Formats: sequence, structure tokens, C-alpha cells
Amino acid sequence: MAQKDYSKLADDIIENVGGKENVNTVIHCITRLRFYLNDEKKANTEKISSLDGVAGAVYNEALGQYQVVIGPAVTDVYDEVITKLGDEVVDEEATNAAVAATGGASQPEKPKSAWGWLSRAFQLLIGTITGSMIPVIGLLAASGILKGFLTLFTFNLGWISTDSTTYTIINAMGDSAFYFLPILVGFTAAQQLKSDPITVAAIGGVLVHPTIAALWSAPTKGMAALFGIPLNATFFGLPIHLPQYTYSIFPIIFAAWLARPVGNWLKKVLPLSLRSIFQPLFTVFIVSAAVIVVMGPVISLISAGLAAVINYLVTFNEAFAGLIIGGFYQCLVIFGLHWMVIPIISNDIASTGHSVLNGLINFTMIAQGAGALAVWAKTKRADIKGLSLAGALSGFAGVTEPAMYGINLKYGRVFWMANIGGAVGGFIAGLMKIDMFGFTGSWIGFPSFFSKTNPNNIWAFLIASVVTTAVSFGAVYLWGFKDSDVDKAKDAQKKNVFKQS
Repeated sequence: MAQKDYSKLADDIIENVGGKENVNTVIHCITRLRFYLNDEKKANTEKISSLDGVAGAVYNEALGQYQVVIGPAVTDVYDEVITKLGDEVVDEEATNAAVAATGGASQPEKPKSAWGWLSRAFQLLIGTITGSMIPVIGLLAASGILKGFLTLFTFNLGWISTDSTTYTIINAMGDSAFYFLPILVGFTAAQQLKSDPITVAAIGGVLVHPTIAALWSAPTKGMAALFGIPLNATFFGLPIHLPQYTYSIFPIIFAAWLARPVGNWLKKVLPLSLRSIFQPLFTVFIVSAAVIVVMGPVISLISAGLAAVINYLVTFNEAFAGLIIGGFYQCLVIFGLHWMVIPIISNDIASTGHSVLNGLINFTMIAQGAGALAVWAKTKRADIKGLSLAGALSGFAGVTEPAMYGINLKYGRVFWMANIGGAVGGFIAGLMKIDMFGFTGSWIGFPSFFSKTNPNNIWAFLIASVVTTAVSFGAVYLWGFKDSDVDKAKDAQKKNVFKQS
């Protein structure tokens, strides 16, 4: 879309949302203009969706927003809209208060059953997670691809030595976004959930601080345990468990949610002269303590239970385990519950040199990458093509977050159709008694499946990987995605994809 078209496009959008007098405020995310309207019924969705440069339009009842999907040019179009409407529509807080006071933003119908409430809560949770992740997806995709190439050049081709400073520097480039993910997601989640982004980012820094990481990684033999979870720290004399927070997102999203009421309460009770220092001080202390003392151990307990179940499945029946793990393992990744599985894999490799469990998990990465690739092949939208291809490449390089948070979860059927391929591939791999002799998975990790004692192991990997890719790609292409998913109101409301302001 050429720059000269933005002015006309802005005029057309304003006209079809009901005119200037119908607009209270306008904000934007990375792909959408978000209007707070006096009367959303005045918006002509069909007309707006047909405009050249608009990928779709929808009224989101949960947020009280009329959303116009633009794509990568959203900031340029937004600037033109603001130029025509005036700076008064930029006052977000005042406008939201006015909308709430006059009842301008309608409320969604309350669920009428326990299942309805559970479904709505899950949709809001997924919407919050994906909305918090959207701003960092491009960075994660780039980092995942870089890590994949580093693995290829180091372990597969032998061009770079792991003992060299070159490896150390490039590895830091690829790993930084994932290691410090709680800080990045803390900032974006706070923006979405109306907390203070800097304060929540600082709380993310607490979770990944080297001294906290050291407590997690220290030996735990002989320590007291709770349901098999070692109590590796104390907080004011209270024994607690400190889990691994790097690469995690759910604890910091919980922190971003909690920081808002805590910060608002402190704002009310603290004198104005002390607020600038003591509000962030107490917020960081209270919220960090809540995450570390409560949320962290809860996640660890859930993870430990899931890890025990997964380990039992693998030892009981490898084919059945492949079916279940292949179909559902990436659900654990969404909530950061997969971290208690990692020690099982690490222990397997450290003690025996191989891990059947890691071999089965491998196909879930391929499945999510293939799902994103199917979206890339099917969509005609340039912004979706770029995001889905980057997610697919990252998934095939062993990092699924860009594919899942950027595409697959956002259009929920993509995620579940891709999981069908993971389940089929895992089942086939289990039937063929697959094993894995390294950490690096997905397509780029094929050298991890060469076995000195079982020459058929690499063939098991190749066959199951091809089947996984084909089934995931085919299921998504045929039933998992269509371009109208992006702009149809019923789909957007059902998935509640974007929730950030």
C-alpha cells in the first residue's frame, strides 16, 4: 500500500465507523486500529472490510473496541487517522472513563453455565498470552532461526567449535530473547493489562536474576521435599521451591495481572510526595514475593505431576505415549508447565546418553512448524505470510513459540490441526521404538537420531517426521485455516485473539 493512499484510506475508515462524531478514541496494536465508538452499530463492517488496504473488521464486545485489521502499515494509517480526527482522541484513559460512565461500551453476555465460564476464562487467558507475546514474536522467530543455524554450523557441519568465543557470542545473540523472555513479556503484558510496564519488567528481572537461577541449578540432594519437589530456598524462614523461570511466560503474566491492583492500591494510600519511589518499591516486593512463594511452587507441583504421568506413559507403552505426547505436549509449553519434563530428559541423556521421551517430543515441534507452513502456503495476506513463514522456519529449527504465539494459537484450529500431525507422527515413532541421542530436535536436529547400535533409528525419525509434516500441513491447509478467519467477527470474538491496548 503506497504512502499516498493512506490519507484516502483514513477518510474512508472514519466515514464508515460512523464519522468523526462517533469516535471517542483510537489506539492501535501491531496490526489493528482500535476504535472506541459512541455507537458501534453505526459502523459499516462490510464496507470497511472491502476497502483496499483493510484485511478485515470486527467489533470485540469483551473490550468494547471496534477493530480494523490493517497489517504492517497500521502505524502509518493510525497517524493519518489522528491527523484527521485531532489529538483529543488520543487521550485513552479519559476516553475509556467517559465510555464507561455513559455506558457507551456494551458488555458481553454473561455465560449461563459452568462450562461457559470456563470456556470464556480460557479464551481470555489465551488472548492475554497471545496478546502479550505478539510484540516479541518477530524477535523470537529471528532468534530461533539463528539458534538453528548455529546448531547446524556447530554440531552438524563442524564449522564452529563450541569452545570458541565465536560460538559463545553467537549463542548469546540467539539465546538472549529466550533467556530474558520474562522481562520482555513482562513489559508487553503490563501494557496489555494496564500495569506499569517498567515495574513489571523489573519483576521479570528478579525471576531471571543470576542468583535466583543459581539457587535453582544448585544440587538438591538431601534437601526437604514437598510431593517430590525439593525445597531449595527459604523466604523469611518459610521453605519454598524456586523453579526455572528463564524461557517462561506464565509467571510473569500473572505478575503483570497482580501488579495492577497492587499498584492502584498503593497509589491511593501513599502520599503524593512518596509515591514515585515507594509505589514501585512495594509493588516489586509484593508481586515478586507472590510469584516466587505462591505461583512458582504451584506451577512446579503441576509440572511435576505432569512429568510423572509422561514418564509413566513412556515406560508403559511407547506408541501410546507418542500419541498422547505428540498431541498434547505443546499445551504444556503454552503455560510453562514443560519445565519439569526437561530434568527427566537431561537425566536420561546424562546417565544413558539417549532419551526416548525427547525423541517423541521432537515431533510436536515439527507439527507446529508444519502448521505455520500450511498457513503460509494458503494465505494471500502479506502480513500473515511473513509471520507464518518465520514461525515455520523457527519451528523446524526447534523453537515453536513464534509459530504458536504468532499464528497457530491465534487461529485456534491451526494449533489443534497441527497437533493431530504431532500425535500421528509420535504414534508412528513409538511403534518404531525411536530413540534420541541429543537435545536438539525438530528437522534441524536429525543428527541426534543417528544410532551406532540401531541403524534403523534414523529411518524411524525420517518416516515419522515426513508423516508429521504431511499430516499437520494437510490438516491445517484443508480444515485449519482460511483467510476469512482473520476478519470474520464470529471467529475473532470466539478466539478473543488480541486483547492488548
